[in-house]
Amino acid sequence: MTSGLLAVIDMQRVFAEPDSPWAAPRYAEAAAGVRRLLPAYGERVAFTRFLAPAAPEGAWRSYYEQWPFALRPPDDRLWDLTDGFAARARHVVEATTFGKWTPRLARLLGPERRLTLAGVSTDCCVLSTALAAADAGVEVVVAADACAGADDDSHTKALGIMALYRPLVRVTTVAELLSESG
Repeated sequence: MTSGLLAVIDMQRVFAEPDSPWAAPRYAEAAAGVRRLLPAYGERVAFTRFLAPAAPEGAWRSYYEQWPFALRPPDDRLWDLTDGFAARARHVVEATTFGKWTPRLARLLGPERRLTLAGVSTDCCVLSTALAAADAGVEVVVAADACAGADDDSHTKALGIMALYRPLVRVTTVAELLSESG
């Protein structure tokens, strides 16, 4: 079994549905990578959900002026996990911020201090989570082929940025992670 915690970032309808303004074009490929990783982590998996705040504050007001479609309550189907992930989601971390490195996720991590990230969007929520966790002294591993960005170029650039943080952040593949677990 692979060590640490797998955090599956924001595998939600808002990023999966092709007609969504926030659709990640390679969402299905990322979901396939996530499904390959899940057995290697057993119960050590947390799913995250991005949610709009009830009342945006500060710079978030301007953000939601640009994306008013997203101002929906937490129970709106737009925020649902996809691909059968809800049935696997024993631990769900919800946040109204891009980064999901929250006190709850930190508690779920446990003493190993190794966090593997997969999900969407590489260039937003995955990146924000990776850098915050690394700043907290956590070993972060990003499964590049279990992530999807707003587009291929943004995905590639975000992976490159995270790779600059080595050894705090390591970018790898699903196959490499699975071979480590042995």
